[in-house]
Amino acid sequence: MLLHTTDVGRGDKTALLLHGLMGSAESWWRVIPLLVDRGYRVLAMDLPGHGLSPRDPDLTVAKAAAYVAATLREKHPQRPLHALGHSYGATVLAAAAIDADVTVYIDSALSFTGGHDRAQLTARYESDRRNRQSTDWLRSTRPFYTARDAEVEARAAARFDPATSASISCGDDVTLMPERGAVLVHAEPSNWVTDDDKRRFAAHGVSVRGIRSAAHTVWYSHFDELTAAVPEVFGQYS
Repeated sequence: MLLHTTDVGRGDKTALLLHGLMGSAESWWRVIPLLVDRGYRVLAMDLPGHGLSPRDPDLTVAKAAAYVAATLREKHPQRPLHALGHSYGATVLAAAAIDADVTVYIDSALSFTGGHDRAQLTARYESDRRNRQSTDWLRSTRPFYTARDAEVEARAAARFDPATSASISCGDDVTLMPERGAVLVHAEPSNWVTDDDKRRFAAHGVSVRGIRSAAHTVWYSHFDELTAAVPEVFGQYS
């Protein structure tokens, strides 16, 4: 399977972007033009069952990672390659083991708990999907969203396939370790990254960087802080 990819920019380096659960490549709408301005060619992929990518009712994290890797090979990225993954997308990025020059994981412990009941989890995702299609609901529950943030995320919810994403949590547990030299940017406090995760990652040679009071989708609530936290990708900003 090849994934639908937003491919923009003509720079001499490449940024790979992987969104979180129930998002889409469009979730990076504010990040993409900044990267293009900084000289990147940007490849923002819709993960399986998201956006305009194909569905896979038997999806696993390993299969999603293989689809990402195959799509990236098809795109022939320029080097250096900088890869950013958010939440579920970060887990897929870690599983893909892409040979990136800089890898950034955003608010993710790179793990999934397996053993869920497929029908129950699919129904829960379908309920979440219905709620998130309302821009009013999104802005009332996420007051930091702009109107465009809400429109983008409502559109992503409308295109989201609950069965595909439920499948990844119906098999075995998934626990991955970031590669040495990677960067983990997390909300502080985070509902997804524990203190134990931070210590474990730091001991493995990962640069762990917190952004106080940030939301899970850090760039929606703290865009400037995120770009400042990762100068390896975004450069220095005033």
